Amino acid sequence: MCRGDRCEPIFEDDEDRGIFLRTLRECCEKSGWRIYAWVLMSNHYHWVLQTPEANLVAGMKWFQNTYTRRLNTRHAKWGHVFGGRYKAVLVESSGGGYLETLMDYVHLNPVRAGLVDVQKGKGLLDFRWSSLAQGYGVSPRQRPFWLATVEGLELFGYKDEARDRRRFVERLEKRALEDKGRVAGPHEGLQNTLHRGWYWGSQEFREKMLKLVNRTYSNRNYQSSILGRQKDRREAEFWLEKTREHYGLGSKPLTDAPRPARLAAAWALHHRTHQPQSWIADQLGLHTAANVSQQVRRIDSPNPPDWSQNPAWKQWVSFVENC
Repeated sequence: MCRGDRCEPIFEDDEDRGIFLRTLRECCEKSGWRIYAWVLMSNHYHWVLQTPEANLVAGMKWFQNTYTRRLNTRHAKWGHVFGGRYKAVLVESSGGGYLETLMDYVHLNPVRAGLVDVQKGKGLLDFRWSSLAQGYGVSPRQRPFWLATVEGLELFGYKDEARDRRRFVERLEKRALEDKGRVAGPHEGLQNTLHRGWYWGSQEFREKMLKLVNRTYSNRNYQSSILGRQKDRREAEFWLEKTREHYGLGSKPLTDAPRPARLAAAWALHHRTHQPQSWIADQLGLHTAANVSQQVRRIDSPNPPDWSQNPAWKQWVSFVENC
C-alpha cells in the first residue's frame, strides 16, 4: 500500500486510474506477480499480491517510478507522486483466515471511506475501481490475466461460475450492512497491523518468519540483490536468444540485425524483464535509453508502426505474451 505525497491525490481522473492499471499490468508481466485483490482510492492504493520470485523491491521500484513519470508527463508536472516508500506486510496464507480477511478489508475500503453506502441501495459493484468490480464480479473473459480470481474464490469455498461469483459479492454486501466495512471479531487488529506492523498472521507464522530473517540477515541484502540480478539477466539472455531464433539471425550480432528484429527484442525485454533501458539500448544498438522508451511506446500505441503489421511480428507478440 502507498499514499500520495503529503496525502495528496494520486489520481486526477479516470484516465489516470487507467494509466495506473496499465502500469500494474506491465509490472505483473515483468515480475510474474499474481494480484488477489486491489482497490484504488483517491490518495492511496491497496494490493494483496503473491510474488513467486523474490522481486518485490525491483517490481515496486519500477512501478512507482514509471507511474510517477507517466502521470507527470500527462499533466505537465514534476516531483513526487507517492509519499515515500510503499508499506509491505507479510501475510499468512495457509489457514487461519488471515488472507481472506485482508481481501475483504481491501474490497470494503470504499464502504469505510463513505464512497459506497449499501444501506441506500448502492452496491459494491457500483464502485468501479477495485478487483471486486473488475474481477470477482465479472466473467473470466472480462478480467485481467494478472488477477488471481480463481484462487481468490477458492479461498472462500467458491467456484469461478456465475452463481458463486454472485454469492461472493452478496457475502461482502451483507458484511458492509452489518459492520460498515469494519474488521471485527478475531481479526479486528488488522487495521493497526497495516499501519504499524510487519506481518499479518498467527504467532507461529511470526516465529517462522523471524527464524528465516535471523538465518539470512547478515548477508541477505547481498545475496538477494546478486541472485535477483543474475536471474533477471538470464531472463534477458533468453529473450535475446529467442529473438535470434525467431528472426533467423544465426550468429549475427544483434546490433547489426534488421531494425524490426531489434525493436522486437527491445519490446520483449521491456515487458518481460527489469533490465535497464540503457542496457537494452547497448545490446541492440538503439543508442539511448530514451530511444528504447520511445520505440516501445510507439509499438504499444493505438497507431503502431507499419512494420508491426507483418506476420513475423504478430507471431512474435503471441509467443511473448504466452511464454
